[in-house]
Amino acid sequence: MKGAAAVAGAAAITPGFLRAADHTAKDLIGFQSWIVRESIEKDFPGTLKQMAGLGYNSIEMCSPPGYAKMGFGGLEKYKASELKKIISDAGFTCISCHYGFKELKENGQARIDYAKEWGLQQMVLSSFGLPKTATLSDWKTAADELNKIGELSKKSGIQMGFHNHHGEFEKLEGELIYDALLKQLDPALVKMQFQVAVINIGYKAADYFKKYPGRFISAHLYDWSGTGDEMVALGKGKVDWKEFFAAAKTGGVKNYFVEMKDGLEESAKFLKRS
Repeated sequence: MKGAAAVAGAAAITPGFLRAADHTAKDLIGFQSWIVRESIEKDFPGTLKQMAGLGYNSIEMCSPPGYAKMGFGGLEKYKASELKKIISDAGFTCISCHYGFKELKENGQARIDYAKEWGLQQMVLSSFGLPKTATLSDWKTAADELNKIGELSKKSGIQMGFHNHHGEFEKLEGELIYDALLKQLDPALVKMQFQVAVINIGYKAADYFKKYPGRFISAHLYDWSGTGDEMVALGKGKVDWKEFFAAAKTGGVKNYFVEMKDGLEESAKFLKRS
C-alpha cells in the first residue's frame, strides 16, 4: 500500500466506461487515507473537508488501533457510530478499511464487531508482515490464518480482503508468491485488493483480473510515468484505462481508491470524466 507507481500502457478511457465497469461504484471517487495520515493526525474533519474540495467523496480508512503510531491514533477515542458520523457529515462514504495482521489475529472478532457497527462492507489486510527470509510455506500458512479470519468476518456480512505489495511478485521455489496465495486463499472468504503499482516491475492488474475472474474486491489506482517509481496524475501516464476497467469488471472489482499524494485533484477530475 505504500509502493510506487502505476497501472498499465497509454490510452484515454471512453466517457462512461468506469460507470459501465462497475455500477455500484459509479458515483464514488475514492482515496486511501494513508496518503494524508499526517493531516488526519492533526485534524480529521478538516482533512476530509480538504479532500472533498479536491473532488473526493469516498475514503478507505486505516484501522485506528492498528495504525495508532502512524497517524490514526487520535481516532481511537471514537465509537464506531461517532466515526461513521464524522465521515458521513463530511459527505463521504466509507465501506473499506485496512488492518494489520497482528491485530486481526489477536483481536479479530473485536475488529469485526467495530467494523459492523461502523457500516463497513470490506476489511482489507494490508500485509502479512512476513520477513524477507519467509519461505513459501510461511506464506501459505499466513494465507490459511487469513482464511479463518475471513470466515469470521463473513458471518458478520463483511468481506475480507488482501492487499498486495511488490513483495508478493517475487518467486519462491519457482512460483510467484501472488499466484501461490490465490491458490491458498479461499475465494469465498478472501478477495484481493490489487495494488496496481506493481506495473513498474512488469505486472499488469488487467492481466490478473482476467486470469482470476471474480477474485477481486477493489484496487488502488496509480498512473506511472514509465520511468522508475515516478507517479503522475491518472490519465497522464502509461495507463491503458479502458483495458484496466474492462478487466476490473471481469475480476469483480467493486471500488477504487487513488493512492498518490501528487496529482490528487487531476486524478479525481479524470475519474469523474470517465
